[in-house]
Amino acid sequence: MIRHAVLQLKPQKGHLEANLEHIAQTLHDLRRSEGMRTANSGSAANLGGRLPEVVVLPETFLSAYFLQGGVREVALTQEELVERTAVLFEGLEWPGMLDMVVGFYERDGGTYYNAAAYLELGGRGLLNVHRKVFLPTYGVFDEERYISRGSRVEAFDTRFGRVATLICEDFWHSATGMIAALDGAEIIYVPSASPARGFAGAEPSNVARWKSLTQAMAAEHGLYVVLSSLVGLEAGKGLAGGSVIAGPEGNILGQAPVFEEAVLLGDIDLARIPPIRYDNPLLADLESGLPLLMPDLGRVMAQGSVEGRRSKVEGHPTPRLREKNLSR
Repeated sequence: MIRHAVLQLKPQKGHLEANLEHIAQTLHDLRRSEGMRTANSGSAANLGGRLPEVVVLPETFLSAYFLQGGVREVALTQEELVERTAVLFEGLEWPGMLDMVVGFYERDGGTYYNAAAYLELGGRGLLNVHRKVFLPTYGVFDEERYISRGSRVEAFDTRFGRVATLICEDFWHSATGMIAALDGAEIIYVPSASPARGFAGAEPSNVARWKSLTQAMAAEHGLYVVLSSLVGLEAGKGLAGGSVIAGPEGNILGQAPVFEEAVLLGDIDLARIPPIRYDNPLLADLESGLPLLMPDLGRVMAQGSVEGRRSKVEGHPTPRLREKNLSR
């Protein structure tokens, strides 16, 4: 069993040191079992003598999310991230190693990315950095104006097993989870920043949608999904929280509250995965059947965009083309 702690926290906008200190204080309180609300056990005193082995933080937690051009002022190189988190870990006096998934804006030369790092603190250090592939530039989002796309989805080995990281909209595309699962991932970590919307139900509609997505992905591929969502107000937008851990049968193992900071604890048992995949062999069928469909995928991609094909049939410009025409 791998003890996880999802740290659903509110960052201070643009204040790297304060946000690192917030992580440190949260872990310190968790270790002391004082002053810490845990979403699924009511009190950190119910840790049962076992501290987290993996902590998962939200998308861009080290700086906050809605920064626009301010990304350049707070972005870190991978080397700088390793240095800052090593200092944080030394100050914790944590017994043994601690694995951490943390979202940050990355600087690589003159290029900037929305990224998430997987670090083995007190051990091998940086194991992987995932750069967000799908950058929302619609509604309240404008990511691609300020940062560049990543270009890879991959699983990687940790001391516990093989895992992958997807950031927010990456997870909304079923192909990314499929690639991660085919690459051997048994856990998918999903740092997210999702503004609340749709208030007709018991919880914001985006929180409900995230829950159903994690359940569907977990059940389809027989793996665990750990979603860590930002909370707080940024640029007039309320980030919802509602972090979840979903099990390989598609069941919700724990959910954090909305609109408030919390620590969501969950134990992940990778030994459950093989029998579940044996009983429901969708991943094995995908592995054997997907090569048969690759020619069709190539054919469809060669035909151009879905919007472009629709516009030819319907005889009117796509929304993006219409925008360009109006801007002339």
